[in-house]
Amino acid sequence: MQELSWYIDENAQSLAVGSNVASTTITRDSYAATPGVDTLVAGGTNYDWAKLVLLLGGFPITENNVTVFTRWMRQENYVDSWWNRNNPLNNGWGSGGGGGLGSYDNLVIAAENAAEALNTLPKYSGIVEAFRADSPTQVTENAIWYSGWASGMYNNGAHWAYNPVPVVQAPPEAW
Repeated sequence: MQELSWYIDENAQSLAVGSNVASTTITRDSYAATPGVDTLVAGGTNYDWAKLVLLLGGFPITENNVTVFTRWMRQENYVDSWWNRNNPLNNGWGSGGGGGLGSYDNLVIAAENAAEALNTLPKYSGIVEAFRADSPTQVTENAIWYSGWASGMYNNGAHWAYNPVPVVQAPPEAW
């Protein structure tokens, strides 16, 4: 902060208020914060990646949405290697591989491409609507199954796992 003291000294400001101005007390009932890209990358887990896609896609970062995303990631890759090919959702959009078999240079690029694919391709509009509405998990998952994301539709949901997804850290070089 000492490096900026010259700037503060040269740009100091003051404010004069007349004595006839009434003061008002303002109460803030609550506040919230949304993690940013750097915070999520620093966390480095599968849950952080799910939140990153939600953030970049403009979707609410809620328990329902994160639960669906981590389950979805588990359906596409093993939990212990969810970052496989830096393509956690086996997304073909921009990955250089048809059918989701491509890879990305890092997980941030993968998140950007997943968010862009969801928001760009009309066949994913049901998924987008469900995430935007913070729908119950079964509604969003149903939208994923029937969206065309996976050609087998996760066997109409019969191959979808509902047990909790463990938190797993990706190696730093994946980010």
